[in-house]
Amino acid sequence: MDKNAIRKAIMHRVESSKEVRYSAWRIGLTHDPEERKAQHEEEGRNIQYWQQWFADSLSDAQEIESFFINEKGMKGGTGGDLSPNRTVYVYIF
Repeated sequence: MDKNAIRKAIMHRVESSKEVRYSAWRIGLTHDPEERKAQHEEEGRNIQYWQQWFADSLSDAQEIESFFINEKGMKGGTGGDLSPNRTVYVYIF
């Protein structure tokens, strides 16, 4: 999915929530969203509002993640061991 479309979808989701605070949300990247979702749940995080999108490229996904962490104040961290040769997903919850 196009990086601008993902960015708009994330902004729409956060801004249509009951309380509009980007810092209340977490963003991340993964090759396996179901496994990552389960990991977050096992760590005691509330994944009720989980949403995910597949990105056109790893670099697009990293740019989206960086924007929401550094510019909007979302929780998360950049980095990770991701391959540019596999499908990458951007997720929020």
